[in-house]
Amino acid sequence: MGILRVDHPDILDFVAAKDQEGALANFNISVALTHSFMRAMREGKNYALINPRTGDATGEMAADEVFDAIARKAWKNGEPGLVFIDRINEEHAAGHVGEIEATNPCGEQPLLPHEACNLGSLNLPALADEEGRIDYPRLAETVYWAVRFLDDVIEVNRYPLPSIAEMTRNNRKIGLGVMGFADLLILRGIPYVSETALAEAEELMSFIQKESIAASEELARERGAYPNFSGSSRKQAGKAPMRNATVNTIAPTGTLSLIAGVSSGIEPVFAFEYERHVLGTRLKEVHPLYRKQRESGKHLDPEVFVTAHQIPAEWHVRMQAAFQKYVDNAVSKTINFSAEATVEDVKRAFSLADELDCKGLTIYRDRSRRSQVLNVCDSKCEL
Repeated sequence: MGILRVDHPDILDFVAAKDQEGALANFNISVALTHSFMRAMREGKNYALINPRTGDATGEMAADEVFDAIARKAWKNGEPGLVFIDRINEEHAAGHVGEIEATNPCGEQPLLPHEACNLGSLNLPALADEEGRIDYPRLAETVYWAVRFLDDVIEVNRYPLPSIAEMTRNNRKIGLGVMGFADLLILRGIPYVSETALAEAEELMSFIQKESIAASEELARERGAYPNFSGSSRKQAGKAPMRNATVNTIAPTGTLSLIAGVSSGIEPVFAFEYERHVLGTRLKEVHPLYRKQRESGKHLDPEVFVTAHQIPAEWHVRMQAAFQKYVDNAVSKTINFSAEATVEDVKRAFSLADELDCKGLTIYRDRSRRSQVLNVCDSKCEL
């Protein structure tokens, strides 16, 4: 992920860096927004541009105009995304080690220089019965072993540079997340756009967080805390040592969810029938739960079998915020806007994400690029 602070003098050039489709195609870009910038934007004030080499102010710009420029480019082709960098650093468990400046490519894992991410995801439908009810004792056991597995990976992994091995082992960050959340709601008959769905998200993720911390604390008793624990905010608060500086992350799980046959991450279902364009090949996909309902002739509740483009942006953001409450790293979530969405719609979503304490946000407006991976079928996909 290429990330530039919003107070960098070259910020407008950076925002427009991927203006032409295909430019800088091998990585994503995001703007690191600060609390002071967002405050200036809401108050219609200017903000200072800072030379990163000297720390000196080099000028100022109107915050609302820069915010508008970011939203317009995101509306045009989905980039840049946003990273709320001050919030990330305020909540960084290893903040005494250094300042976070960037994340991994999808924005869910803030990382220090030379740090590597180590992520895993729980298949929620596999931990539930046919009616979508989670087996919480089984979930607790799965979390216990997943945390241990991810911690083991840190030890056996081969790092490309000694500096990466050192930083990664000193903080021992892991990120256990979930996939198939939308499928769980469908099985339960709960609309994604509902207070009940938000409550389910908070209950589920708070449980996973609690069990993840407990597993990491037990590992600390067995193997020792992560080396940088001694100066951490957790240590200063008098809390029990942990083996890992962080334990939870919500990743996009694009490939993982395809292999598992479930919805990705905490995203709503993109489409129940769609085409995946990969390396010049068109692959027709039908969602397994949708297929089962169609073949059985059962009624498809339109409030339950809802797709990403049918969900108002506000509910996308609210769902991300519900999970973020119980995730110490960050949450990968894309707001899939319809082609008819406006720049103002994008700006409202960006502002709401900040208001609800998200750590970042990505949007994509359908057909804003000539080439996109996921496409709703023009006609019925073959079963």
